[in-house]
Amino acid sequence: MTNTISPATPAVWKPLEGVRVADFSVLFPGPLATTLLADLGADVVKIEPPTGDPARTMLPELFTSTARSKRSVVLDLKSPAAREEVARIAAWADIAIEGFRPGVADRLGIGYEQLLAFNPRLIYCSLSGYGQDGPWRDRPGHDLNYLAAGGALAYSAMYGRAPGRSSLPLGDICGGAIAASTILAALRERDRTHAPARLDLSVFEATLYCATLRHGTTEPEDTSLFPGNDIYETRDGKLVTLALVEEHFWRAFRELLGREQPALRDARFDTMHGRRQHGQELGPLLEQLLRSRTAQGWAELLAGSDVPFEICVSPAQAVKSAHVVARGRVVDVDRQAFVPLPVTVDGMARPTVRAAAPKVGEHTQAFLAELRQGHRTSNP
Repeated sequence: MTNTISPATPAVWKPLEGVRVADFSVLFPGPLATTLLADLGADVVKIEPPTGDPARTMLPELFTSTARSKRSVVLDLKSPAAREEVARIAAWADIAIEGFRPGVADRLGIGYEQLLAFNPRLIYCSLSGYGQDGPWRDRPGHDLNYLAAGGALAYSAMYGRAPGRSSLPLGDICGGAIAASTILAALRERDRTHAPARLDLSVFEATLYCATLRHGTTEPEDTSLFPGNDIYETRDGKLVTLALVEEHFWRAFRELLGREQPALRDARFDTMHGRRQHGQELGPLLEQLLRSRTAQGWAELLAGSDVPFEICVSPAQAVKSAHVVARGRVVDVDRQAFVPLPVTVDGMARPTVRAAAPKVGEHTQAFLAELRQGHRTSNP
């Protein structure tokens, strides 16, 4: 009888295992940053007020996703009794992040200097709306305000329509992603210098950073769009996308549809410059053409062609797509579906979700008891 040895299960890629994060932020930008850190293996403890993060009730779907793989510890930071626990948490953490308006963290006893007194190697990140100084520092704001002030709503992305917004809070996403990136850079620097770092990040400035990467810092001479790079309505009322930007994509589309719609062969549309110059004529022509078939009809016609085309779907539909399923990009944890961090590392199991979102204060007693006893705590 021959014994067979099963291949070893590859270890999950957790490059931040052992890194400890005290997350005092709420809603989305800060929790997004710490979700990225948690997905990469960091031990993230979410410090919540007694009523919990407002996102629990305002945006439960968002909370469920951004509180995953974290522990919930309830502290009333307005109470003097919390000071001793804050000191222990600061000493425990490698990273602390807060998302209040300037001055609020200091009043709550979790400001940079206050926590640094308990941990001289702390990486401290303030992720506010407009930054810790400047004439706008005390302005109230949300994602839509930061998009407007940062130039992200200046230009329309669709022909013949006013500038609009995505259902995704793009400013918050920019802020959270840049916060995570700079926190990791500061952590790397601390490994070399053993020095602490205070990061002052602004969601507004993160939006401005991304907007200027796309549009520059001077008024562009030409703000015309790429006709054929747009959202269209089909005969059955569904929305689809075409991205006919490069010449080879346009040629592939015109070759398929030129006989059906001879106007596409107009010499004015032969080049990218011509299509942009005559977008007012080409745009309506494409709109009319896309309404001639159902969304599924277009999908079948364009399947296998070199035409960038997709049907607009919801996230709930997207996670059921054959491609997502084949690549194993959805995991079930505690009977809930999550999309883990979308990266694969050779020889390692991709990052996963270790636990579903915790209940308010679920880990308070155990975590604080471990800190008092000086024990090293562990991830969910």
